[in-house]
Amino acid sequence: MGEVRLQDVSKRFRMRVGQEVQTVQALDRVSFSVAEGEIVALIGPSGCGKTTALRIVMGLELATSGQVQVDGVAVTGCGHDRGLVFQHAQLLPWLTARQNVMFGLEMKGMRGRELMDTAMRYLALVGLTASADRRPHQLSGGMQQRVGIARALAIDPKVLLMDEPFGALDAQTREVLQAELLDIHARTGKTILFVTHDLDEAILLADRVVVLRAGVVETILAVPLPRARGDLGQLRGTEAFAAARHDVWRALHGTVPVPHASAVH
Repeated sequence: MGEVRLQDVSKRFRMRVGQEVQTVQALDRVSFSVAEGEIVALIGPSGCGKTTALRIVMGLELATSGQVQVDGVAVTGCGHDRGLVFQHAQLLPWLTARQNVMFGLEMKGMRGRELMDTAMRYLALVGLTASADRRPHQLSGGMQQRVGIARALAIDPKVLLMDEPFGALDAQTREVLQAELLDIHARTGKTILFVTHDLDEAILLADRVVVLRAGVVETILAVPLPRARGDLGQLRGTEAFAAARHDVWRALHGTVPVPHASAVH
């Protein structure tokens, strides 16, 4: 399983501005779902609430009102049913790649040979078997992010959450990792919810795109591209990609009304 459901999720922050305490509405009654095995992208302008929504799903933040459920169970904090990949890999610098992957497994209670074998299996999944004994400073940015993905997947979560996972990488490395993520998804079937600022990335990777503006779901658009996506470079040149990209662009800029896909399957 791995269905995620947000129902009327709101989040308000109180912050001091000068001598006054103001309330900021980060999310306002946000509702959408992510089906088992689906990839959904959250996209919108800076400050629209994308990362806040993701953190609430992970359990790092609590909603002011509304509810998040994973497979029908309310999210009240972090759990091993969800794994998070950050924009920057956030690796422990004194540990090797293998030890960084093992760290999450140890927190889950795994020990002994199973611990080592599982870590190596997921490093192999992201193509880093030969780099298992390198420390983060000996890895490129793309390789560090692969370790972060391996660490998140190794605990075998139902849902993989990703916060702009490729945003800090150069364009070439980003495109390589986008293709690798789709390959990992094809092999694992994980439910994926990811935040991105990259319009092309949202269309290339996602089954549906949730557009947020000012903490509100502006629209939810289905991406009419089949799986498997194949060569992403060739896909960018298709009419279907261009049309889907234009629909999301219009939704982001609020210039033309677009049809709202069902928030719940």
